[in-house]
Amino acid sequence: MSLGISVYPEHSRKEEILEYIEKSGKLGFKKIFTCLLSVNSNEIDKFKNTFKEICFVAHKYNMEVTVDVSPAIFQKFNINYNDLHFFTDINADAIRLDESFDGLKESLMTYNKEKLKIELNSSLGNKYIDLVMSFNPNLTKITTCHNFYPQTKTGLSLEHFNYCNKNIKKYNLEISAFVSSNNKNTFGPWPVYEGLCTLEIHRNLDISIQARHLLATRMIDNVIIGNCFASDEELKCLSKIDEGILTFDINFEIELSKLYKEIIYYNDIHIVRGDLNDSIIRSTQPRIKFQNYSITPENTRNLKKGDIVIVNDNYSKYKGELQIILNDIVNDGKRNVIGHIPKEEHILLNYLTSWKPFKFLEKEN
Repeated sequence: MSLGISVYPEHSRKEEILEYIEKSGKLGFKKIFTCLLSVNSNEIDKFKNTFKEICFVAHKYNMEVTVDVSPAIFQKFNINYNDLHFFTDINADAIRLDESFDGLKESLMTYNKEKLKIELNSSLGNKYIDLVMSFNPNLTKITTCHNFYPQTKTGLSLEHFNYCNKNIKKYNLEISAFVSSNNKNTFGPWPVYEGLCTLEIHRNLDISIQARHLLATRMIDNVIIGNCFASDEELKCLSKIDEGILTFDINFEIELSKLYKEIIYYNDIHIVRGDLNDSIIRSTQPRIKFQNYSITPENTRNLKKGDIVIVNDNYSKYKGELQIILNDIVNDGKRNVIGHIPKEEHILLNYLTSWKPFKFLEKEN
């Protein structure tokens, strides 16, 4: 998985963009998205000069730069799909086709002598990817990327998102998707300021949750911040996400003892027990290690979806087992409620499948 940022040279100072690239580059971000769709034809020379500097700094940190274009942009700037030197002249690494050509042209572009990657729109869901693939493109130069959606209530549904991704993955193509910064005064290519996420359910969510959800689908290869500029805290937060392990935040309800901490952060990883049920996710390994420890009953309130519990002494055979509650259950005094997963993260519970590794974000109580 690679992380990315977006920059819009026509809407911000060059110095601010270069500083942003350096910050993200030092944190390990590897992709930069930018948009040519909103650049006026009378500003193209200025754009080219600024963009060369952007690419120079980006390449210093081994970041790949993608430019968003469309057939209208090819006409506007007299670009021929058989000759893509316009983009190599500004040192771009890839072009994203926001709209379709005719399928054959997209395929032919993947053989461009400039060695640019060609990125197809992942969000269309109309067999467009199938059409392009039917013309035998150069598989080493073709990737895909979803749209972002500036208007509230216009982002993709999760159902459509999954449908598109499954169709694309049958070709083993890379897929990128966008998350949105919640920093103040962020912007994108258009004068709309309601976030720039791919999925509508992500709008206004913490950026870490957005990214962790995209990774939980196991369909997304690159997570890109659609608007700019994300805060330093957001950049750092994303850089620390473990892409291989489904990760949850936890709001604690009781003071954590050393034993509780050892169970919750057990070897930095839990494994979902393979024989699933509808009510409780079980991580059974901790009970083996802590079978000789006493876990006194406390905070044995009734259980709600998202609760994190540890089985206590009243269930002697199972004490020390960590569990995540999936629906409301009457607590018979055998489970201590340690805390709960924030409600906005409950969507992640759907990905706790058999033998799934998961862990909790470590923080102070």
